[in-house]
Amino acid sequence: MFFRQKKSGDRVYLQIVENRWEQGRSKQRVIATLGRLDRLTESGELDALLQSGAKFSESVMVLAAHREGETPTISTRRIGAGLVFARLWEELHIPQVIRRLLASRRFTLPVERILFLTVLHRLFVSGSDRSCLLGWKKDHEIPGTETIPLHQIYRAMAWLGESLPPEQQEGATPFAPRCTKDALEEGLFDHRRDLFSELELVFFDTTSIYFEGEGGASLGQYGHSKDHRPDRKQMVVGAVLDGEGRPLCCELWPGNVTDVKTLIPIVDRLRTRFHIGSICIVADRGMISKETIAQLQGDKRQVNFILGARLRNVKEI
Repeated sequence: MFFRQKKSGDRVYLQIVENRWEQGRSKQRVIATLGRLDRLTESGELDALLQSGAKFSESVMVLAAHREGETPTISTRRIGAGLVFARLWEELHIPQVIRRLLASRRFTLPVERILFLTVLHRLFVSGSDRSCLLGWKKDHEIPGTETIPLHQIYRAMAWLGESLPPEQQEGATPFAPRCTKDALEEGLFDHRRDLFSELELVFFDTTSIYFEGEGGASLGQYGHSKDHRPDRKQMVVGAVLDGEGRPLCCELWPGNVTDVKTLIPIVDRLRTRFHIGSICIVADRGMISKETIAQLQGDKRQVNFILGARLRNVKEI
């Protein structure tokens, strides 16, 4: 049975009709004419009729109560972020590189899942690993992270910062040793490179992050604070992007390293780490000094570069 509108002149009537199978054919029979549709709607009789019948259907009653906001929400879990970024995570070959780096280790914790969780957290909100586990994660369904305790997240983060063996320290900057994070970045670059890969253009810049409390035991130093917190120990973070805006690597240095001292080590390190010949580096005016420019133009490096400059301080400009 179903409702049907029957038009008669300018008026529309609402009927209850049933389908019947007679002599091999389907026929419709009007069971009742309820009245003019406009009057039924205005008077609320149609709503009362439907509610009266809906009580015999549990599913309809639940849906109606949900629309009215009368059903309690026990909990909700968001699944979209985990699904979308899991696909990107796989396409970038990040799990494969992590598994290769872990091949000689006997970790019992799910390092790859932990790193995925922390990266996803930082993409959506800015916060600590503790806030990720005790707050943000509760609202998101991320497979493989259901029973991860906080101390395992700390162990996975510490693994990324572990110094590599002495035989793998070639190309380290004077400011900090090579660590697991560097091997991960190089592995990701190797997965997407081909015979013609060259870093024809890279962008380099730095910022600073300061520590609260007792943080920064190794890299924390007092220096020029871009956050206007000279009272806090800080570290310098350098980011390198390729010409298409994809991140190549990041560098972590003690907080007292000045920008002007970072450019040459980065140029040399890029060539060593990623085995490239042609490179043009773009950096801002904070990287400029006469010594830096002389080294970039020297026969040893022969690097193309674009550096910002202060208009008033350079006669050529």
